Amino acid sequence: MAPSTQFEVSQPPTDAISSLVFSSDSSHRLLVSSWDKHVYLYSITDDQASLLNKYEHRAPVLDVCFGASNNVAFTAGMDRQVKRINLTTGDQTVLSKHSEPVRCVVYSPSHSLLISASWDNTLHVHNLSSSSDASEPLVIPLPGKPHALSSSPTKLVVAMTARLVHIYDLPVLASATTTPPSPWQTRESSLKFLTRAVACMPNDAGYATSSIEGRVAVEWFEDTPESQARKYAFKCHRQAAPEEEGGGDIVYPVNALAFHPVYGTFASGGGDGTVALWDAEAKRRMRQYQKFPEAVASLGFSGDGKYLAIGVCPGFETGMEDYDGKGRTRVFVRELGETEAKGKGPK
Repeated sequence: MAPSTQFEVSQPPTDAISSLVFSSDSSHRLLVSSWDKHVYLYSITDDQASLLNKYEHRAPVLDVCFGASNNVAFTAGMDRQVKRINLTTGDQTVLSKHSEPVRCVVYSPSHSLLISASWDNTLHVHNLSSSSDASEPLVIPLPGKPHALSSSPTKLVVAMTARLVHIYDLPVLASATTTPPSPWQTRESSLKFLTRAVACMPNDAGYATSSIEGRVAVEWFEDTPESQARKYAFKCHRQAAPEEEGGGDIVYPVNALAFHPVYGTFASGGGDGTVALWDAEAKRRMRQYQKFPEAVASLGFSGDGKYLAIGVCPGFETGMEDYDGKGRTRVFVRELGETEAKGKGPK
């Protein structure tokens, strides 16, 4: 079994990391979006990461994803725009404009759909199966402000304020033209506090959500009593408070979730600066890695499951005043051992 190794990316962003994502193929390209108004493209090879290019925006970039190939990216940001970037030429094309900042963007390769979620309480669904960029997106109104978005092979999960969760059927979204379709399911979050992250299982069976209050919930899509009885939530990313301060727990937000594309286990990253691996089926923690120097802001597995990228920067738990991520924003890449992320099955 090959040993695990970890290395740091040179030339990281100069301000807080908002998102990072690997290409879905085996090219090991990594995109990182940042509050420094740039998107960074790295190539990961043999224990090192090289910066291939960076792409300037007019305002902080809140999310990024790859498109149909590893030469195309889509971004969402504070400039209220959804953009396509040709990663080879650097050309940027505005696909749609929201009336408030765009928090999330995801691309479904099997349905050629790009979906953006904005704080204007709408989804924009862009059907990219046609070659024209001029077509207007389908606008779907939401009952709350979206905070997290994730897609599985057939589903889209939207987590909003007031513990609202809408699940859409991607084939239905792909066939919709002018009338916004209703959600396939509407749910109330299993977590009592604001949702910070959502990640769908690669096998299309369900999803995990995390909150600002140090908890993760795991749920299944199938709307049967048996499946719904399987859902559970657990505490994590907490530290014992000193006895002289009254004891109890110091609770941190769980900022990031990512499922392993091969084994279906998942990683969580928190404001406590730690990353843990979990077996969703067996309901247990597999391992916890060493503490990072700052809060973990984002996580992403490579398409082949070989690497785990970890975006680290100061958290916003103490407020925005005097915030400075320069010199404290870092990206680590862990090359996983062959069975490091493999679940051990039920106890």
